[in-house]
Order: sequence, then C-alpha cells, then structure tokens
Amino acid sequence: MSDNHVVNIIFSDFQKKLDEEQELREVIRTICKEVDQISREATTVLQVIHHNEAGIAPACLKVRELYEKAREGYSRLKDAVPATDYYKYQDHWRFMTQRYCYLISLTIWLEKGILAKHETVAEILGISAVEEKEGFHLDIEEYLVGLLQLCTELARLAVNSVTRGDYARPLQISKFVMELNAGFRLLNLKNDHLRKRFDALKYDVKKIEEVVYDLSIRGLLPKTEEIPVTS
Repeated sequence: MSDNHVVNIIFSDFQKKLDEEQELREVIRTICKEVDQISREATTVLQVIHHNEAGIAPACLKVRELYEKAREGYSRLKDAVPATDYYKYQDHWRFMTQRYCYLISLTIWLEKGILAKHETVAEILGISAVEEKEGFHLDIEEYLVGLLQLCTELARLAVNSVTRGDYARPLQISKFVMELNAGFRLLNLKNDHLRKRFDALKYDVKKIEEVVYDLSIRGLLPKTEEIPVTS
C-alpha cells in the first residue's frame, strides 16, 4: 500500500469525524434556538413587574409554564450531547442558560422573596446540579452570572416601584441585594467574565442605595412593621 493511499485513508477518516461533528452542532444549534426563544418570551412576560403590581402573580404563573417547555428542550439537549463532550459544546448554550438562571431566580424572588438555590434552578431546568467532568449539568459560573443579572433587574425594579408608589419594595430589594453582594465578596473569582460582571454589581448597589436614601430624606419610608417580611 502506497504512502499516498495511507494518507488518503487517514484524512478520509478525519473528514468523516468532522462531518459528524458538524451535524451534531447543527442539531444543538436548532435545539438551543428553540429553547432560547422560550427564554425571550419569559423575559417579555416578566417585564410587567415594572409597571403593574397586580400583574406580577399571573406573570409568574405564565413563566412557570414556559420553564416546563424549556425543561423539555434541555432534555433533548442532554440526549444530543455526548456525556464526554459537555465542555466541547458548552458555548452553544452558555448565555442562554445564564438567562434562564436569571429568569428563574427572579421568578422565585417575586414569589417568595428568597434566593433561588443552584440546585433549585437546575431542578427546574431538569439538569444535574452536580459539577461533573462528564455529563450535562448546571455550571456554577452560569448560575452566578444569572444572579448578577438578577441584581441589575432588581435595581431597575427599585426605581420603578417608587414611580408607582410602592415604597416598601425598594427596602426589600436593598436587603436582598446587600446580602447577595456580601456573598459574592466571599468568592475568589478567577473567571474574567464573571469577575467583570461582579465589578458592575457595585453600580446596582449604588442605584438601590440612592433610591432608599431618597425615600428616607423625603420621609416616605414605611415603618418597619409595614415592610414585607421575606421567608
């Protein structure tokens, strides 16, 4: 067998593997596009929190239904991605998953006033919460980025709550975001994107502090017993 023939066989095998990988990437892209569209719909639904207090509960119920659809999409994604290749294809769903972490965390905060745990978010999406070398899971860094996005949205909500005359909500937001900020400061962040995103948290904290301060000097802060107690 000539050397040229051996080389042809080797590179033919390479091409076959490249074709298979490209086909898999197309499958992953199609699934991610569908699941990402659901997240955009959920984002639109939750915008009601900024202008209609009465619409918050119905919006939370609606997005819960959307999360069920997203869960089905993540199930298809898990089936499509080989267990050993999670990190090889992670960029396809990284930002989409960060958005879901933010949306689910926001929903749970609106419903109960508490932090959505990493395990809780993973369960809603139907994926593992355990950091694994192999297999589909909810990466901790994606969860943390979602929480930082949540803080930005809550800072915006603090301002809009005052606009519609809800002076208790900014205090609730301030307490929650301050606790999250303290938690993040316990971390030694190595990921550049995550660290930069955390650096922006100080601006969210400042915005919320300014809202609370303005309410304070205007004498609009509710009495302590009137502030909603979060569980």
